[in-house]
Amino acid sequence: MNLPTTLPKVSLDQMISKFDRALRVVSGQAMSRRAYPGHDMPDGNLSEQEKSHSAGLMRVNHVGEICAQALYDSQGANAHTEDIRQQFEHSGIEEEDHLAWTAKRLHELNSHTSFLNPLWYAGAYACGTLAAKFGDAVSLGFVVETEKQVEAHLASHLKKLPAEDQRSRAVVEQMRVDEIAHGAAAQALGASTLPAPVQAGMKLMAKVMTTTAYYI
Repeated sequence: MNLPTTLPKVSLDQMISKFDRALRVVSGQAMSRRAYPGHDMPDGNLSEQEKSHSAGLMRVNHVGEICAQALYDSQGANAHTEDIRQQFEHSGIEEEDHLAWTAKRLHELNSHTSFLNPLWYAGAYACGTLAAKFGDAVSLGFVVETEKQVEAHLASHLKKLPAEDQRSRAVVEQMRVDEIAHGAAAQALGASTLPAPVQAGMKLMAKVMTTTAYYI
């Protein structure tokens, strides 16, 4: 694969705007454009142990959305065509819904978001920037592989959530549907398949993130 020699230039105003957005993302100030899934469902008669477990899972999902915001922000900023940039922007808007929903659910469960959110955002932003350096096809391939892993991860959470926690289940199911659509859109725009070692490395990083975020 050929490595492009240059990336799109970013103005000072754009840098300031992106820094402000990053601060809002890691501080939990995301706003959803769509209705909160499960808003009309009962909160469930959860034990303290079940609440703690649901909160751990939703904290992991919230961290995943922190990373998604960073990835789409960095890949969109460094996209080489306008169509690709717009797709990253569109997906990022839906991911911001997810960020707001998971934060709201954590609040309902009397829990907190990850204390390591700045670290998660910075790491994901660096990964997205690196992927973009290899061109749009690789950057889109990174999205496809990420969304495939996230969809599998969310499907596992649907099995792990307490049976009575219908609100969390509604949020996770809508997120899963959206992630499938994001991956399909990236594939349709010409994503390349990432090498197996890269896919394995992504799975390892995801394992570290999910294990840590459940508690911290």
